[in-house]
Amino acid sequence: MLDALTLVTGVAALLLAAWCGWAAYRDQPTKDWHFIGMGVVSLLALVQLIVGIVQLARGEKPEQGTTIFVAYLLGAFACVPAAGLMSLTERSKWGSVTAAAGGVVLAVLEVRLYDIWGG
Repeated sequence: MLDALTLVTGVAALLLAAWCGWAAYRDQPTKDWHFIGMGVVSLLALVQLIVGIVQLARGEKPEQGTTIFVAYLLGAFACVPAAGLMSLTERSKWGSVTAAAGGVVLAVLEVRLYDIWGG
């Protein structure tokens, strides 16, 4: 797995979490700019998903098993979009809290993906 891509995705997820957490602290719902940020982080997760699948197709193997690696890749890809959709249903500060939680969860999944691959 590309260590730099994992690091960039994790840091971007934490920045998104901090940004949405700041909005929640100020009693604001998620706004269009937050959704653009979620889109950027989701794009990074999509690139990571593609890179992971390509590496598996080339015959490289994660240390802790292919099945769990693919499951974590899919979960990392779906995490922020799911939080974004849930934040749309709650148009209060709790929507921002939900988006921030999605960013934190993605950052944790990135650490776990690094560990599964053998980092």
